[in-house]
Amino acid sequence: MNRKDDHIRVCLEETVDNLAVTSGFERYHFDHDALPELDLNEVKTETSFLGKVISAPFMVGAMTGGTTAAGQLNRILAEAAEAENIPLALGSQRPMLEDPAQAASYWVRDIAPTIPIIGNVGAVQLNYGVTVDQLNEMVDRSGVDALFFHLNPLQEAIQHGGDTRFTGLLERLEETIHSLNVPAFIKEVGSGISVRTAQKLEKLPLAGIEVAGVGGTSWAKVEAHRTPDAGQARAGHALESWGTPTAESVRIARKYHPEKTVIASGGIRGGQDIAKSIALGADMAALARPFLVAAQDGVESVRLAISELRKELQIVQFVSGASTISGLRTEAILRNRFTGEEI
Repeated sequence: MNRKDDHIRVCLEETVDNLAVTSGFERYHFDHDALPELDLNEVKTETSFLGKVISAPFMVGAMTGGTTAAGQLNRILAEAAEAENIPLALGSQRPMLEDPAQAASYWVRDIAPTIPIIGNVGAVQLNYGVTVDQLNEMVDRSGVDALFFHLNPLQEAIQHGGDTRFTGLLERLEETIHSLNVPAFIKEVGSGISVRTAQKLEKLPLAGIEVAGVGGTSWAKVEAHRTPDAGQARAGHALESWGTPTAESVRIARKYHPEKTVIASGGIRGGQDIAKSIALGADMAALARPFLVAAQDGVESVRLAISELRKELQIVQFVSGASTISGLRTEAILRNRFTGEEI
């Protein structure tokens, strides 16, 4: 349980982003349309996700749960997300599998009855005895609409006492997802989705993939700040930028999973990043640390952060000629900043 509070503390107090490798969004720019033939107040940011209409194509990304402090944070985030009508992802729910009393820290349906909420569990836990029956019970008890299976081999390798038995996991995921009562997503945690991984995931009956690429919070770096093992700490700092940047991960996920929902995350810091991720092939984006920081000042601070992101996104659409979110792919023109090539 201390691990969960440690994660929050480290993410707030230490520099765990600002990596040598960026998310990659700076490599692209939209053509500016000085004559957009649109009225700003008619530009729409609404989209749909998990069968529900939401106000904008981004969500509060997965963060925490399993302690009293984490439960309070989840309720702040959920209340803000409900008020602004954007989805919410819960942090890893492994604590409530180990201790049913921790379920309360994940229960937010009473204050967020309408928005899409996604549950979350480490995929590797399937190799440590977690069953599909347990997962379906967890889903029911937390009232979620879908479930993330997060993949975090690098984090587990750096984490003191981490779970690193990944052998045979693809087959176990396939068996489990077929029997799950809600749609399943795969989510990385900061090292992205490579071609090698995307090809393996083609075997799974997934609803979608959250790429969580390099360029945002490095969980190798977070764990390097926590582990008492000097070798693990050195490795965590050395590998803090390991993986595939977010922009590249989005393009890979879309290429190999053309019919699935792709969620961009990892260094998404503004409405322009959200717009670029959609133009590159994502359907949604997710942000975690920016909302974690805002949540320290309460619900209204998180609501303001959401509102400002939505407004920036709307203005990007306006000056690139995209009247709708889908228009970021069909009406706006995104180019490689260095070659001028249209994407």
